[in-house]
Amino acid sequence: MSVVSTITVTVPATTANLGPGFDCIGAALKLYNEFKFTRLEEGGLSIHVTGTEAERVQPDESNLLYQAFVKFYQHIEQTPPTVKIEIKLGVPLARGLGSSATAIVGGLVAANQLEGTPMSQSQVMELAIAMEGHPDNVVPALLGGCRLAATSGAGWEICDVPWHKDVVPVVAIPDFELSTSKARGVLPTEVSRADAIFNTAHLGLLLRGLETGNGQWLKTGLQDRLHQPYRKALIPGYDALNIAAVSAGAYGMVISGAGPTLLALADKLHSKAVEAAMLAAWQEEGITAEVRSLSLDTQGAKSF
Repeated sequence: MSVVSTITVTVPATTANLGPGFDCIGAALKLYNEFKFTRLEEGGLSIHVTGTEAERVQPDESNLLYQAFVKFYQHIEQTPPTVKIEIKLGVPLARGLGSSATAIVGGLVAANQLEGTPMSQSQVMELAIAMEGHPDNVVPALLGGCRLAATSGAGWEICDVPWHKDVVPVVAIPDFELSTSKARGVLPTEVSRADAIFNTAHLGLLLRGLETGNGQWLKTGLQDRLHQPYRKALIPGYDALNIAAVSAGAYGMVISGAGPTLLALADKLHSKAVEAAMLAAWQEEGITAEVRSLSLDTQGAKSF
């Protein structure tokens, strides 16, 4: 293992749940945070942040990126080196696009690379899941693509989900936040057997729809009963945006992660119309938003 002095890691944004895939499915998107770590021979921790909402990121030891970095060294039972961290933000904070997952994955991958990769990618993934508490964001952020995660006796089984080239993710990112803890707080602790069966069937259909691009399967498969009926009340204009997106040609619309970003899936022919319709619907609600079509990131976290 060769120890290096500087490493830069880019980590993609993610959209999780995709409707019925609550806490188990997510996809990486071509929107990135970049983290550069440099060993320091003297002095203390230095964190410099630029980009989207940079002033809101804590430049001290409470920073999640740094906490993940330290967690790695605790895991391998070594003392973390003093570092300078340069952060370039491209993923909006607390919007349901996996900003915390980028920090966790970025910190772990950077530490692993600085130390000459003493941990395998699967070991880094397991540690990231343990830090985040669920796999839906950190797994695609690390590995890229669309991923389904399930527990096994030995840990986690990760399945690559084929994503048809004609299925376009359209994200509508509002200028307000929704904390994951608040979004989880509105969920019931138990669900009915009927709702469990509903989600099992619809997740299966969603997976086939993503693979084949079958619009009817996607339209039906995006429906959910486990979290969205409870969370949508936390997002002003949800119903209006749903109507607008579908009317403009989207297969359907779901909450991205814990929200408040909303995700529509459309084909290439209708994606621009869906963008415009969702933006106009939120403007009607008096909410400023950024709406854009993205594509799937297939590489995940990259270091150089």
